[in-house]
Amino acid sequence: MMQEGINKVVLAYSGGLDTSVILRWLQDQYQCDVVTFTADVGQGEELEPARSKAEMMGATEIYIEDLREDFVANYVFPMFRANAIYEGTYLLGTSIARPLIAKRLVEIAHETGADAIAHGATGKGNDQVRFELGAYALDPKIKVIAPWREWDLNSRKKLIDYAESRQIPIPRGKHGEPPYSTDANLLHISYEGRLLEDPWIEPDPEMYTWSVSPEDAPDVPTTLEIGFRRGDPVEINGEKMSPAELLTRLNEIAGANGIGRIDLVENRFVGMKSRGVYETPGGTILLTAHRAIESITLDRGAAHLKDELMPRYAELIYNGFWFSPERKMLQAAIDQSQQKVSGHVRLKLYKGNVMVVGRKAPGSLYSEALATFEEDDIYDQRDAQGFIKLNALRLRALVGQSGE
Repeated sequence: MMQEGINKVVLAYSGGLDTSVILRWLQDQYQCDVVTFTADVGQGEELEPARSKAEMMGATEIYIEDLREDFVANYVFPMFRANAIYEGTYLLGTSIARPLIAKRLVEIAHETGADAIAHGATGKGNDQVRFELGAYALDPKIKVIAPWREWDLNSRKKLIDYAESRQIPIPRGKHGEPPYSTDANLLHISYEGRLLEDPWIEPDPEMYTWSVSPEDAPDVPTTLEIGFRRGDPVEINGEKMSPAELLTRLNEIAGANGIGRIDLVENRFVGMKSRGVYETPGGTILLTAHRAIESITLDRGAAHLKDELMPRYAELIYNGFWFSPERKMLQAAIDQSQQKVSGHVRLKLYKGNVMVVGRKAPGSLYSEALATFEEDDIYDQRDAQGFIKLNALRLRALVGQSGE
């Protein structure tokens, strides 16, 4: 529904067809100034063309920001401390980038005196929810414009016709565009729509851009060592790196070994099922390595409680509640559990597989003296008999009550 009193809007702007049409549509429909905001979260695209296009189309102000370090350090890494996976398979690559973008949209609106923010998410997807829940959590009075819920440009042909009628440059190849839509950041790249809407159709091998096919990966394994400090990775093979540098390097190493591809059908927050194909190469390694270092540094009770909390935490991120009090509460508990999660994990990568082959930590709870199959004078195996009998009391009582 059209909103009155809109003089200036901050638009999340990629420079592609959809957001370029939105820029002009906002100018046409609201007769307002448009500030564009383009975030570099590691999507791997040159962003300066977005500046030139925004200038050509009359944007009042243009923001292009490199948010890669902020994204990995303050969003990706906290999420990986929780080992978060949605519905057992999805590493939340798209979900985790949205709160950061929403945060900057609101901040730029405040900086520029804008009346509203706008985004290009459709009315069928999760991203509209994530952007807007994030924005409202930070500024309850912010106005949000979601063109896909207002206009009648509900097909690719109508978008292209609108662009041509207003001399909006159409990216090369859009008339014969690929049979899927993509979204990328430093954690992953996703592919959805078109041919992939049929969950029986196998993805085209030529579609993938970040990883080689496991069949074409090297015949010799790659071994690497990741160092952790308080739950976060800080080095690869002894070389200390910033968060964004480290994830970039893991993406390169994993992609070269065919790691990180997944084809899934997920349950969107808005109620429908959606088929998506993802490449999350570095994240796949990181999840395996983090669980490995936790296996020797976390107490059993803490580790099991974390695993119980994780599905709820992952669902909060997927549904757009990053800034909610419950997510912050869970994050505090998770971060507390990571205080002694420091050490090194050695992994072997081979044709799509990530295998843990070593782990060590200065605060390791693993005791070789206790775990050994050889003779020891620490653990009296006869004690296990009483332990078993005590735990069997209720089971034996149940059988007795049943008369069996």
